[in-house]
Amino acid sequence: MEKERRTRDVDDDDASDTDSYDSDSHSDLEKAQFARRKPSARFHRSNAPSAYSSSSRETSGSHQHLLNPSPSKRKSTFYFYKIPPRVVRYMNWALLSTMIIIAICLIRASYTSSRQVEMGTVEKSSPKPPPWESFPFLKRYHGGIRTLVSKKANTPEYPHDQQESVNNATVSKQETRPLPKSVPFDPYPKPENGYAEKHECFLDSENKVKVPIVHYYPGVVKSFPEAIMGSHEVLGLRNDICFERFGRLGPYGYGYSVKRGGTGAGLHGDREGAEDLWKSPGSTTEVDYGSIDWAKVQSACATKNAGRFSPMEKVGGNLFLGSDLADGQGSRDAGVKGEPSLLEDDSTVGKRDEPEQPRATDDTVIATKGTVAGTEDAQKNVTLLPRTAILIRTWWDFHYTVEDIMYLRSLIAELSLLSGGEFNLHFLVHVRDDNVPIWADKKIYDRILENALPAEFRGMGVLWSERQMGLIYGGIQDSFFRDLPVHGVYRSTFMPVQYFSHQHPEYDFVWNWEMDVRYTGQWYHFFDQIRKWTKAQPRKGLWERNGRFYIPSVHGSWEDFKQMVRVQTEMGTNSPNNVWSGLKAPSRNSIPGSRTAQAKSDKSIWGPEPPADVLTNQNQPEPPTSYEKDKYEWGVGEEADLITFNPLFDPDGTTWFFTEDITGYNTTSSLPPRRAAITTTSRLSKRLLTLMHRETILKRHTMFSEMWPASVSLHHGLKAVYAPHPMYIDRDWPPSYLAAVMNGGRNGASGGARTSVYGGREHNFKGTTWFYDAGFAPNLWRRWLGLKVDNDGGEREELAGEGRMCLPGVLLHPVKGVELVVEGGKRVGEEEKDEEVEREKDGT
Repeated sequence: MEKERRTRDVDDDDASDTDSYDSDSHSDLEKAQFARRKPSARFHRSNAPSAYSSSSRETSGSHQHLLNPSPSKRKSTFYFYKIPPRVVRYMNWALLSTMIIIAICLIRASYTSSRQVEMGTVEKSSPKPPPWESFPFLKRYHGGIRTLVSKKANTPEYPHDQQESVNNATVSKQETRPLPKSVPFDPYPKPENGYAEKHECFLDSENKVKVPIVHYYPGVVKSFPEAIMGSHEVLGLRNDICFERFGRLGPYGYGYSVKRGGTGAGLHGDREGAEDLWKSPGSTTEVDYGSIDWAKVQSACATKNAGRFSPMEKVGGNLFLGSDLADGQGSRDAGVKGEPSLLEDDSTVGKRDEPEQPRATDDTVIATKGTVAGTEDAQKNVTLLPRTAILIRTWWDFHYTVEDIMYLRSLIAELSLLSGGEFNLHFLVHVRDDNVPIWADKKIYDRILENALPAEFRGMGVLWSERQMGLIYGGIQDSFFRDLPVHGVYRSTFMPVQYFSHQHPEYDFVWNWEMDVRYTGQWYHFFDQIRKWTKAQPRKGLWERNGRFYIPSVHGSWEDFKQMVRVQTEMGTNSPNNVWSGLKAPSRNSIPGSRTAQAKSDKSIWGPEPPADVLTNQNQPEPPTSYEKDKYEWGVGEEADLITFNPLFDPDGTTWFFTEDITGYNTTSSLPPRRAAITTTSRLSKRLLTLMHRETILKRHTMFSEMWPASVSLHHGLKAVYAPHPMYIDRDWPPSYLAAVMNGGRNGASGGARTSVYGGREHNFKGTTWFYDAGFAPNLWRRWLGLKVDNDGGEREELAGEGRMCLPGVLLHPVKGVELVVEGGKRVGEEEKDEEVEREKDGT
C-alpha cells in the first residue's frame, strides 16, 4: 500500500508540473531557463533526450522540471573525507623539508667521506698484517762489548744467504774476552800549506779547560749485522770501530756525579773501562759543565779562528736574529754587497745574483783567495774555508732532559770548538703563541728568549713565529691544505730558515737540524765525510740515483749501482707500472730505439726543469755539454746545494699525502715538476735558500716542507744529492724482497707510481733506523744507553751477559723524551759554600 501511495504521489506531481508549465509558460520563462542550466540528477538519469526521437516535446526539452525533485527521491552516493587545504599545505612543506634535509645529509656524508679518504682516517676492517711482521727479529744488534772482533773476522748475522741458516746469532759465555783499552777519536784534518792555522779552543776564558775527546773501541761486536741500505764504505765512514755510551757521552757529563759537574746519569750498570776516558794520555780531567757558557765559548773560538774565513761586517741588531754571539757571530746586514734588492726586476736581478765566492773546486775547502787582516796570517794569501750554520729546531716551552743536554753539548764541542769554528750552532726557537709580538718589542723578545733555553745555552737562540712569517711572506694564497695554515711550521718549515739565511749572508751553508736526531759516532767525522762525498758526485744520472735506495747486498758496488740506474732509466723495466706503456706514443724526449723502449723509458734530467711561471734569469747553472757527450765530469768538485738523508723521490702518481700541497703555481694544465725527501733534516746552500726566499716573496710560490727545497733545486738546475748513509733494519728481511719494496716505484725508483713505498706503504720503514716515525731508532738508542725496552736489556742483563752495547756510527731518528736515571746532589763548589755557611752559623 505504501508503495502504491508513493507511486501515485509521483504521478500527481508530474501532472501538476505539466499543467503549471502549460498555463504559465510565459511567466515562468526565467525559471525554465534556470532549470535547463541546472537540470536535476533524476532528469539526467531517466529523461535524457534521445537523438533518434521524433517527439517535438523531447526535442525542445520543454518537459524538464522547473523545480528540483525532492531529496528523498534521489539515490544516495558515497564521498571520501576531503582534507582541508591548510593541512595539505602543511604536509607539502613537511615533505619538502624532509627531502632537503636528506639531500644535505647526503652531501655532508659525501664530503666527510672524501676528506677522510684524503686524510687517511677512514676506518676499515682490520687488514692482514704486512709480510714483514712475520720476519724474525735480529739478535746481534744488542751484543756486548766483551765479544769484540776485528771487522775482517766478523761474519755478520745479516744480510745472509736465505738458503743458509744463521748459526752465529748467539755467543756463549766462553767466547767473551777481556775488555781492551778505548782509543781517542780524532777525525780533524792536519794543518796544510795554503790554509790559515787552526787555533785550539777551550771551554773557559782562561784557556785552561780543554775540550774532551770522544773514545772508541777497535773492532765490532761479534756477528754484528751489516747496514742493509746505504754504506759506510761508500761515504768513507769508519765501520771497523764501535762506540759505547761512556766513550761517546762521557766527555759531556755522562758517567760522573753532579758534585763533579756531571749529569749524574750512568752511575750504575756495566762500568768496566768507563774511567779510561779520563786516564788515557793527553786526556783532560772531568769537566764541570755547570759553569760553561756555550755562547761565549763558541764566540771566542770563532774570533780566535777568524783568519780562516772571509771577513764579516758588524751591523746593528735585529729582533729576528737575537743571538748575542759577539765578534762576528750576531746579526748581520742583509744588504751585503752582491745581494740584490727584492724589488728589482728579474732581468736586472739575475745579472747581479752571482755569489761573492766561486763554487768549490777542491775536496776540502772553497778555493777562494783573500788577505786576512788583523791576524798572524796577515799579508798572506790563504785559502778560506766556507762558513756553515747549524740551526737546531726547537720551541719556546721545550722540555730539555739530561740526555738532550748531552746531545747539544756534543754538537757544539765536536762541530764548532774542535773544528776551529767551521760550524756555528744556533737555536731556531719557535714561539707558538702568535699573539706574542716578538718582532715589535725588544723587551718581549729578550724575555721570551731568556726563558726559552737552558742557562748554559742562552745567547745562542733566535726567535720566530708563524704570524711573523705571515708578515714577511705576505700575499700567499692559503688553501689550508689538511686544515693547516701555509705559514705554519708543518707546511712551511723552511720559511724561517730562508729568512735566517737572508739576514745572515756570511753563511755559505745552513744545516736544518732537529732535536730528535742522534748519532752514535763522532759528529765532525760524519758531517765532513758527507760533504766530501756529495761534492765528488757527477751530475750525470744524479737525479735518477737520488731517487733510489742503495742496497749493497743486492746492487753490488756503487759503480754497479750507477750503471743499473742508467739502464733502468734508458730502457725501462718490466714492472707492473709499465703494463700499458706499450700503448703510449713515443715522446720527443724518448730514448731512440723501439717503440716499447721509448714508452717505458724515462727522460734523464739534465739541467734546469722549470715550470712555466718560475722565476727567470736567476743565473742558474747550465750544462756545459749534452747528456750523451758528458763523461761524468760536470758537477765533480762542486759543492752540493742540497744534501738529504732520504731519496729525492718523484711524488707524482704516488699515494703520498702531500703530493698536491702546491701554493702559488699555475696548475690549470698540470702540476709543476717536483721532488721530495722525507724529513727536513738537510743541508742547504746560500744559493738555494736565496732562490727559495725570492720564489716565496716575489712569486708567492711555496710547497709542502719536504718538497720545497728539492723542487726549487730541480726547477733551477741546482745540485741536489741524497747521501746513502748506513741504515739498519730490525728483522730478517730477504734482501731482494726489501729492494723490491723500497724501490717499488716507476722503473726501479722509490717514487713515481702508486706502488711506491711512500704513502700507504710507509709502514715498511717501522723497523729501520731512519724515518720520521721509525720504531727501531728510539729502541736501539735506549738499549745502547743501558735502559730496558720491552723487558729486554737493562743493568742486570749487561752484568750477567756480554756487557754494554757497542755500535758503529749510526744516524737515528726519531729519538724523543729519553729519561735517564739521574743521581741527585750538588757540585763540589756548592757543597763547599754550604759548609762555610754552616760554619758561620755555628760560630755565631
